[in-house]
Amino acid sequence: MHASSRTSLLSCALLSVALAMAVSPASAQKKVQGGKKIYCWDDQGERVCSDALPANAVDNARTEFSPTGVATARIERAKTDEERALAETEAKRQERENWSDAERARRERAMVVSFASEADLERNFANRIELIDSSIETSQLGIKGARRSLLNLLQRASESELEAKPVAKSLAERINAQHDALRRHQELLERQVQARATIDQELDSALERYRELKAAAGASSRS
Repeated sequence: MHASSRTSLLSCALLSVALAMAVSPASAQKKVQGGKKIYCWDDQGERVCSDALPANAVDNARTEFSPTGVATARIERAKTDEERALAETEAKRQERENWSDAERARRERAMVVSFASEADLERNFANRIELIDSSIETSQLGIKGARRSLLNLLQRASESELEAKPVAKSLAERINAQHDALRRHQELLERQVQARATIDQELDSALERYRELKAAAGASSRS
């Protein structure tokens, strides 16, 4: 008897048990060894069981049973393309996070080894601070120069208008170009100021972590 016709999970299990009870032990053993595996899955809300898995059910979640009706495996449904893409994105994010943790730990160990004292660590940051402060000063001077040039050009345009003369095309183009230059200087200065604030935060965090690691190293050496 075959289970190729679709039937419920309970029917399949009861039928298998009945057959096993109706034959001799030797015959039952031979039947189990030669029997077919049963697959059960949901098809549009209906529970379906068969000894053959059709192509349109391959990606469905299913339970697999032995010929005697014992569940042997639970197969989850195949992921959609969107779910696979999300899973890959999450896996990459987790990999980056794990790498970041490992890299941070490596930098912290190097920090403790490289700097004998907090003063050494502060001097290391002082070099970076000096560079960014110099860049900020240069940008501020550039903004002042760009603003003076723009005011001069605007003054010339205003004089032409007062004399009821049209503003020359070349002058208008220079005014626009100077406006752009001034804006670029201002945007650069804004980024530099933000970078300066970030360095201060990094220094505070580094000093705090340095103290923690030094204290842990001291406690470990005493134990």
